[in-house]
Amino acid sequence: PKGVINDWRKFKLESEDQDSLSLSKKEILRQMSSPHRCFSKDDKDTRERFCRKMSMQEYELIHDEQEDESCLQKYRKRCMQDMHQRLSFGPKYGYLCELQNGEQFLEAIEKERKTTTVVVHIYEDGIKGCDALNNSLTCLAAEYATVKFCKIKASATGAGDRFSNEVLPTLLVYKGGELLSNFISVSEQFNEEFFAVDVESFLNEYGLLPERELPALGNGNTDEQDVE
Repeated sequence: PKGVINDWRKFKLESEDQDSLSLSKKEILRQMSSPHRCFSKDDKDTRERFCRKMSMQEYELIHDEQEDESCLQKYRKRCMQDMHQRLSFGPKYGYLCELQNGEQFLEAIEKERKTTTVVVHIYEDGIKGCDALNNSLTCLAAEYATVKFCKIKASATGAGDRFSNEVLPTLLVYKGGELLSNFISVSEQFNEEFFAVDVESFLNEYGLLPERELPALGNGNTDEQDVE
């Protein structure tokens, strides 16, 4: 499609090392990236000359394998990044949020978008498994930036009698203000030592995590993995 071709031409022009290009080649690339450029009467001869040469010059530029391969990789990565940004709706978090009281607890659940998954860890200091779960959720929060990961001490919820030490650590998962899952003594689901990958697999078994975020696509260096 013409739109894609023109976008590629413009990207190629911006990617070229301007100091290394001859004046004629710069002008050709400028013509290619601006197909609807208006010419004055003084440019009439130049326009006609480039129109006669455009097809051969364009062919040579687009099919210069050594030169274009690196530029094409950068273009692909930029397109993938743009597409990912367009498809990434909603707020981003990326960290484990500490809730200070019951009011913040309710706000974290009720005032989020209906499409946002909220994972809340009810914990207390000195309870087996709580520290390990907090560490695991910190890692997962960085990998699943569209999920809101929170933690709150049971004594700070205003309903401490409902969260005795026997049921901690407790993991609550909400979406649209509704409780999706309630896992009490959740550390019993894992080995004595567990890590983020174990918690991730557990949550995925219940379909509580979205697809992983796309990795950063880098700056387009040629030694990075190609995007197919």
